[in-house]
Amino acid sequence: SRRCSSIPVAISALDSSNEEQHRISSRDHVGIKRREAMLQIASSVFFLPLAVSPAFAETNASEAFRVYTDEANKFEISIPQEDWQVGQAEPNGFKSITAFYPQETSTSNVSIAITGLGPDFTRMESFGKVEAFAETLVSGLDRSWQKPAGVTAKLIDSRSSKGFYYIEYTLQNPGEARKHLYSAIGMATNGWYNRLYTVTGQFTDEESAEQSSKIQKTVKSFRFI
Repeated sequence: SRRCSSIPVAISALDSSNEEQHRISSRDHVGIKRREAMLQIASSVFFLPLAVSPAFAETNASEAFRVYTDEANKFEISIPQEDWQVGQAEPNGFKSITAFYPQETSTSNVSIAITGLGPDFTRMESFGKVEAFAETLVSGLDRSWQKPAGVTAKLIDSRSSKGFYYIEYTLQNPGEARKHLYSAIGMATNGWYNRLYTVTGQFTDEESAEQSSKIQKTVKSFRFI
């Protein structure tokens, strides 16, 4: 009798254990996916707009900027009017990469990297709050603690607005000019799965204040259509 009465207790304990393992497994799964997405965001920072093929699509815009429209990926962005080129590069692990950059030799550019996301990610808050997200992203890029020291990454600002995370930070390789980066990161669906859009503009300390203003305006102009 005592043996029979203990069976439901044992089954209940086993069920509780299985539920706990399932919760842990789910958290681990989401954590892995979050780290994968963060790695892709970080790697998009180092994209250089080389060997791209032109892909223009314009509509009316202000005198200083023109609107680039990507109907396939459902976004618009305003880019500087004078001599800025537009092109698409090899995806290299991304769903799509589009670059915008001056015709003359310059370290300034704006790139849009699109990556696929799993069903666990439905909005930017799925990655956590913007402050924690920014800290994780920038600290993941920092290698100043290595011997010899690698790239130094410093967070300047982070904020959330209208479904986007905006992050401003700097990167500096030893012996090289410091780069300023300004990113807008948002999420949208193409009808089948969610996609993460990472819009990153970069310029160096040597660039003029006017150029840096254009970069930030370009990044801030990004929107879904």
